[in-house]
Amino acid sequence: MGRADAPRTGRLARGAITGLAAARIGMAELGMRVRQRDPDAQAEHEAAVGRILFGALGQLRGTALKVSQLLSMHPDVLPEGVRRELARAQHQATPLNRALVGRVFRQAFGCEPEALFSHFEPAAFAAASLGQVHRAELAGHGTVAVKVQYPGIAATIGSDMKLMRAALATLGHTGMPMPAPAVVDSVMDGIEATLLREVDYLREAEAMEWFAQHAAVPGIVMAQPVLSHTRAQVLTQQHLPGLHIDAWLATGPTQQARDGAGQALWDWFMHCIWVLGRVHADPHPGNFLFLPAEGPDPGCRVGVLDFGCTQQLSPAFRAGIAHAWGALLQPEADTARNAAVLAAYQSLGLISPAVTPQQYAADMAPALADMQAWQIEPFTQAVFDFGAKRPPPITRAEHQRVLGQHLAQVPGEMPGFERMWMGLMHLLTRLGARVHTGAGAALAYGGRP
Repeated sequence: MGRADAPRTGRLARGAITGLAAARIGMAELGMRVRQRDPDAQAEHEAAVGRILFGALGQLRGTALKVSQLLSMHPDVLPEGVRRELARAQHQATPLNRALVGRVFRQAFGCEPEALFSHFEPAAFAAASLGQVHRAELAGHGTVAVKVQYPGIAATIGSDMKLMRAALATLGHTGMPMPAPAVVDSVMDGIEATLLREVDYLREAEAMEWFAQHAAVPGIVMAQPVLSHTRAQVLTQQHLPGLHIDAWLATGPTQQARDGAGQALWDWFMHCIWVLGRVHADPHPGNFLFLPAEGPDPGCRVGVLDFGCTQQLSPAFRAGIAHAWGALLQPEADTARNAAVLAAYQSLGLISPAVTPQQYAADMAPALADMQAWQIEPFTQAVFDFGAKRPPPITRAEHQRVLGQHLAQVPGEMPGFERMWMGLMHLLTRLGARVHTGAGAALAYGGRP
């Protein structure tokens, strides 16, 4: 793997990249108008625009790359072809060279990493959009993982968000289906708040301690921070010696082991959602490790990493989700069910109060039906086989336009909740786990474990 300098932090350089991307999007839009009679033209156009955005974000790296990852997890914000291209950003980071790592340590601790640890591996073993991770040895703690933030990354957040908002505004002036500007703005506000939290490693250390204290459930292991060796840009934590999901599945675990891991994940997230009201809101596969079981248990334990992105869920928000899902779990779609779902969405602020039950049933219910069914599917059976779960549905262009007209905004808690739910579904599907979901269904109806 190659080495890279820090992401470009100059506003002019970053602005030039996004300005060129906007111009290329405009040219692509002109080409689309020429080909608009081609039935496949829309899909090709969306993919082309997605590639343009991805190319610009890949040059910017840093927070811009993280924004593309977060945006790709919102199926109702971007056209599907654009979203699919941005999803490629999940594994595109290139590690920093040794000199830049040393600079971060000198700024944070006033010394090189070798002066803090009995051994520090200069080559990172993991790299992401905002930072990278090194192995080290620390007296009294054994092997630790040291996360180092890319230099200057926090300073780019404000300018990068302005650039991304401008890029999305450009999309809004094309023929592609986009939500109302207020919806896009609320999603971007949520992403910006998430980024500001993620670049503060002291805040992440607090979150790690909080979850370890309040969210300990059987089968889940959470690394703990070493506060003496943690600063805002450097986080030292317990090293978990596990395998990421693809490497673990390559070892051929039994169905019983996969079921056990899936059950632990399901139970942990249900406890965090419905009991604690605070969730890990960045559950992509790289944030989970599979560790050997302790004692005679034939299964495994799941290690949870990266608590930089967590989401508080207020009682009112949880009640709104529970009421909406409870109504959707009714056996037949009828007037009463539609009215109950609409009332729940309006209580959450998702749908304008001006939308009537008749409008919802005629226009919005058909547009939302596929995604709603995908969201609540695990609750429809006492034991759900995630090996048979289909991918998230693609919202058709005409349905995206309908939703764009009627969605009022995206509540501040919703982006984190949606990322969490989609990430959890992806993890359990990848595991092919058979999970007892009855307790979660009871919680969705407002019960308690």
